[in-house]
Amino acid sequence: MSQEPPPKLRDGFCIYINTFCQGPMPLVSDENGYVVFETELEAQKEIVDNQMTRLRQFLDGERDYEDAITVEEYVVGVRVRPDGVIVDEDGRCFGPKPD
Repeated sequence: MSQEPPPKLRDGFCIYINTFCQGPMPLVSDENGYVVFETELEAQKEIVDNQMTRLRQFLDGERDYEDAITVEEYVVGVRVRPDGVIVDEDGRCFGPKPD
């Protein structure tokens, strides 16, 4: 009888935002579910890249100033379960795919 090793948990980082109704939750997703970055730096760079886009949109007249300079996103350490659900530092579970 062969015994399979227990499924592995994977650590990573998600970009979060505080929502009015649901509180803190992951922001970035794709067709596979919430995006989990391998490193905190990768997630931080994604936030900065999005900020640069908003600033360019302001300079092009496509976004107002306050909206362009406001950064509400932040990085949270998460653990990804084998079923794709992510669990954050406070024990909140999300996924595997956003609604």
